[in-house]
Amino acid sequence: MARIAVIGAGVGAMATAARLAVAGHRVTVYERSSTYGGALGRYERDGFVFDTGPGLLRLPAVYRDLFVKTGKEPLESVLELAPVDPASRHLFADGTEVSLPNASRAGVMSALDAALGAGSGERWGAFLIRAREAWDRTRRPLLEEPLWPNWQVLAREPYPAPKQRRLLRAPRQAATLGEVAAWELGGGRLGALLESYALEYGLDPDTAPAAAAVLPYMEQTFGSWYVRGGMRELARAVYERCLARRVSFVFDAEVARITEKEGRAAGVELADGTLAEADEVVCGADPRDLEQMLPGRALWEADAVRPAAAARPSRFTVLLALRGARPSDTAHRTVAHSPDAAAEAREAFAGPHTGRPTVTVLRPDDPAVRPDDDHEAVTLTATVAPHGAVDWTDEPLVRRYTDALIEAAARAVPELRERLLWHEVRTPVDVAQATGAGGGSVPAPSLAAAGATLLHPSNTTGLPGLHLAGGWSHPGGGLAHAGMSGALVAGLIVEGEGFRGSQ
Repeated sequence: MARIAVIGAGVGAMATAARLAVAGHRVTVYERSSTYGGALGRYERDGFVFDTGPGLLRLPAVYRDLFVKTGKEPLESVLELAPVDPASRHLFADGTEVSLPNASRAGVMSALDAALGAGSGERWGAFLIRAREAWDRTRRPLLEEPLWPNWQVLAREPYPAPKQRRLLRAPRQAATLGEVAAWELGGGRLGALLESYALEYGLDPDTAPAAAAVLPYMEQTFGSWYVRGGMRELARAVYERCLARRVSFVFDAEVARITEKEGRAAGVELADGTLAEADEVVCGADPRDLEQMLPGRALWEADAVRPAAAARPSRFTVLLALRGARPSDTAHRTVAHSPDAAAEAREAFAGPHTGRPTVTVLRPDDPAVRPDDDHEAVTLTATVAPHGAVDWTDEPLVRRYTDALIEAAARAVPELRERLLWHEVRTPVDVAQATGAGGGSVPAPSLAAAGATLLHPSNTTGLPGLHLAGGWSHPGGGLAHAGMSGALVAGLIVEGEGFRGSQ
């Protein structure tokens, strides 16, 4: 039985802790804040309840596997998962709208034909077939296995783009998602639909590889799910599973340093000077923080995937408390598209956020998140530049951008301003405080192609005994990917370097 110190109580780190505890190890989690969950935060006021992080779950099989492997209780015995149908409603800048059914390719194709014109569904369906091929080529190395030592092979583009003849130039294949949207989908509203998937993950369609086609493929194949009571309930369930497996938690415990002994990680030192010895250390925080925790230590081999040097885009969230009942035919998730998605994607990295944003509007049909049926809790989110690239402590900017989100959302919520009781705002500064990520950055999933620049660091490091879990390590950001990191780290610690992932 090994002593294991886990830094951070995000969902990926807790998934690691639960799996290691079941394997017989003595696990202690050190969390710098006063609660668990990381990005899965919650805000409550006047009977309204809001998620302040992710609002939906994709690939729920990841957490079903976690609960099966860590005890006899299945996931559905400790929380209620509800499929979101329609999966999304899209409002385009020209007023056209389409609702896409959950996990039904045929249904999506029919809906696109009806809303965008005959042939739109067939065009989208052909794209999804190619996206499935990219998924099949990258699923194991990017989700189910530790990062390959020869990870450079993942620099190759797995998306089988058909060759296109562009004017008088020689035929060529789409290299970016933006080119897929323009060349294979014909641009317009169908192209805007594809590009919105990239933007949601903080990716610029004009630079994101065609391999990002796996993002809409995952959603439309495996579906979108909502956790009754809010996504914070998933964090609660994982936390309670950890407690049931005798994982110890120490809150308000910031780790200042990782200690070493005989060339291995040997424990952690807290900011108050407390020393805790360990045989293995798992860092669930942004790996860039390791430079302060291990000053002077080389953690990455010359040919290793390193943490991204630049901060990634963040999220701007507005929580709305509305008077009046939620109409029964309301979509859970509506995307109100920007009239200039390309400019908006560029602004997501550097600002200044002067245009009309693409806004995701979440309106859950859940009595647990509203004081009564005569009120409604609505959450608005937009992808924005991280704090530092933009000064999100600038109050006039925050007020202006809040108003921009509410104005965009009014297209999805009739009489929104008349119904509004109050609102709360969460900027990238708040994201940084909740998660510890620099600038409030939100990690994207690992993707192949693009010269392998969208990979995340391996779950092992140059210091034996020090491992990485959570969205900032392989296989990257998103709830499902963070959960998979827990399975990979636990496998590497329990089975050693010979671990090759799930079979």
